[in-house]
Amino acid sequence: MVEIFWTVAAFAVGVLSAARLTRLVIHDAFPPSVWFRIRWDDVTKKDGEPNGWNPLFHCHWCLSPWMTLIILSWGWWSDTDGFWWFFNLFLAGGYLAGMIVERDGEDA
Repeated sequence: MVEIFWTVAAFAVGVLSAARLTRLVIHDAFPPSVWFRIRWDDVTKKDGEPNGWNPLFHCHWCLSPWMTLIILSWGWWSDTDGFWWFFNLFLAGGYLAGMIVERDGEDA
């Protein structure tokens, strides 16, 4: 029973973490993310038109399965070691906190 709890918890944290990473890469104004998207466009566009790979880092439906695969595979192979939990709880918690603040009803 305890193992099932930790497996479900790791899955939930991993999926939230992958969602946060996906948003970070695709949508956020974080300077390294913006830099990466510009460089990606430089490589994956010809004459200003995107090729088949360009949407990967512009589409959350395209990128999120791969982010989830990376995060959950890391958890599986590391047996969800302490660093895995720290890193992914940081991202998942930050994502949940941001979603709560976004929807708390207060106008800025």
